[in-house]
Amino acid sequence: MYQYAGVIVNNESVQVDKTFTYKIPRELIQQLKIGHRVKVPFGKGNRNIDGFVVALYTSCENVRNIKSIINICDEFTVIREEDIKLIKNMRERYLCTYLECIKVMIPTGITKGIKKKLKQTITIGNQLEGKFLKDPYTKIYTIVQKNNGIYSKTELNKKFTLSISSINTMLKYGFLNKNDSIVNRYNIKEYSDYKAQKLNIEQKIAVDSILKSQKKLFLIHGVTGSGKTEIYMNIVSDMMKNNNESIILVPEISLTPQMVERFKGRFGKNIAVFHSRLSDGERYDEWLRVKNKEVKVAIGARSAIFLPFENLGAIIIDEEHEGSYKSDSNPKYNAREIAELKCEIEGCKMVLGSATPSVETYYRCKKGEIKLITLKNRADNALMPKVHIVDMREELMKGNKSIFSEQLYTGIKNALQNKEQIILFLNRRGFSTFVSCRKCGYVFKCSNCDISLTYHSRGDYLSCHYCGMKYPVSRICPECGSRYVKYFGVGTEKIEEEIKRIFSDAVVLRMDFDTTRRKNSYEEIYNTFKENKANVLIGTQMVTKGLDFKNVTLVGVIAADLSLNLPDFRSAEKTFQLITQVSGRAGRGKKKGNVIVQTYNPDEYSIRYSAANGFDDFYEEEIEMRHRMNYPPFSKVLAVNMSSKNESLLIKNIQNIGIILKNKLKNNDKIEMLGPCPCVLSKIKENYRWQILVKGDFDNKLALEIKNTIYENIKNIHNDVRASIDINPNSFL
Repeated sequence: MYQYAGVIVNNESVQVDKTFTYKIPRELIQQLKIGHRVKVPFGKGNRNIDGFVVALYTSCENVRNIKSIINICDEFTVIREEDIKLIKNMRERYLCTYLECIKVMIPTGITKGIKKKLKQTITIGNQLEGKFLKDPYTKIYTIVQKNNGIYSKTELNKKFTLSISSINTMLKYGFLNKNDSIVNRYNIKEYSDYKAQKLNIEQKIAVDSILKSQKKLFLIHGVTGSGKTEIYMNIVSDMMKNNNESIILVPEISLTPQMVERFKGRFGKNIAVFHSRLSDGERYDEWLRVKNKEVKVAIGARSAIFLPFENLGAIIIDEEHEGSYKSDSNPKYNAREIAELKCEIEGCKMVLGSATPSVETYYRCKKGEIKLITLKNRADNALMPKVHIVDMREELMKGNKSIFSEQLYTGIKNALQNKEQIILFLNRRGFSTFVSCRKCGYVFKCSNCDISLTYHSRGDYLSCHYCGMKYPVSRICPECGSRYVKYFGVGTEKIEEEIKRIFSDAVVLRMDFDTTRRKNSYEEIYNTFKENKANVLIGTQMVTKGLDFKNVTLVGVIAADLSLNLPDFRSAEKTFQLITQVSGRAGRGKKKGNVIVQTYNPDEYSIRYSAANGFDDFYEEEIEMRHRMNYPPFSKVLAVNMSSKNESLLIKNIQNIGIILKNKLKNNDKIEMLGPCPCVLSKIKENYRWQILVKGDFDNKLALEIKNTIYENIKNIHNDVRASIDINPNSFL
């Protein structure tokens, strides 16, 4: 009989990142299980806090001062035993705490005390009789009988204009009753049928290869429009037949409506949807539906990987190359790596899909660690779009100083005349990307961050895209007092204004961070464009992937060079992926597609190969560069970022840590240390930022030593200097 429990307490201090032993009260011995959330006394003051049971023991060595669990918080366990194995692995791999791992696995609604939402509905009671056999009582009785237990008093009053006073009278005499009903906060919208498509030969081979293979890890490398979603659906269908569950991850919330529409159209509404735009209550309800085995399929962003399915058969990660699968906050996990760990722990299969797989994933395919499945043709024999590269230097020489090249202008004009749709991609929001004085060169910058302000014409303000601060527009230079203030650069807002000005008949939608802040705004924009109520969609990278619009015949890439200029070893890979993905939005129906890529670097290899749809050629050139420079997949990179509002204190401490780390690593010729030096963005939200990069062949043990060294040296000034450690970060900015 278990009499003691190992508990992780809900305290974020690194000093208490361990398992504490508590005595199980006699009345809870039969009830308590691993995974329960409990209340425990903690600290000198015995403050009651949440804890999570991760182990049960029959005995304990030192029982003299042992404290007892107070009570169990929930009727159900909030973490599974399989999750505890995953938590231990994550803590070691991502250099985080037990509690950080637990919190990412459970919805915040649990610790906030959110419960099932109830409302008091009206139901039928006794049969009407006597003086009640007349209006308004008979009318009320008939309406309630038709909608038994659906509506509250207030809803009956508003929807059917029924008298609340008469309803109260009928309740008093027992002709109606009150009843507590559970309100579904999750998406109960009905979707039209999405019938199963007949698979082509490539798709059928892919499905059979995955379902019949003994291997666990797969990559579907298929050109844009090759029908990967249909393959996913066939895999999910097979899992459901065998009573197995599936998780489908998508990188952007903007892709969720399309994926949900197709899956619910095929398999019915009982599919969980899980992403950050849901309220705490909605996330709690969806999590609980999975926990209670009410659904067999979940679709969502990266956090959906932790949903508590008991019999998981497949994890499908669409657009696996996307950086949004990596978390920027602790634990800094990568959903692809978590999926692979779950495969090991739970014995399920992982299916990655992309037209532009990450270099690291493709390298593992070449080594035989992941089974590669290739789709070379579009489904339904649709043709790949024709890609045209336009050298914008030549446009300038011809005197064209506008945003649009002659070829793109003509393409837009023709598509509009033919009642076809157009997608224009620019990975920069706002109207103008910076504001400067032409007399003295002063650039308007954020007072909190080392970043130029972006001008937004809607609202007429300057905004910092890092801290969110807004500033009034100044027509006078604060440095020299001149009036020669000009807006430079182009953002999606400017593109929208220019399209409306040049093509006045065009109905234009914009999909970027500014237009998708509201809940369900992604879905509204998606549906409007899908229903052909608009003919031009302008957007940032939200429009580059996954979206399937049959009437889009033209895609314009306004500035292909933006991502090339980032100080990041992945900049060429990101450029190739963005251009290839957005190009794939064109010509997905019966009409031929065209793509026009505007660039000042037409000979750059990532642009050339993306135009030719030459992934293998790009990979060979990119992997050679990675090998020469010893970057992933040939090494790991550990980024140490430190920040403080006190710049001199920050520099002093990071230089001190740099000396300690250099001495620790000096005899290891497989590891190189770069820095300390200021980050590319040297100030964000009033905090100065410096970094150290450790690159090479190191294991989790060495990474943990580095982490401990850093925190040991800043523990006395922890509130003044913050440290963040990330292994293989998405960006070094």
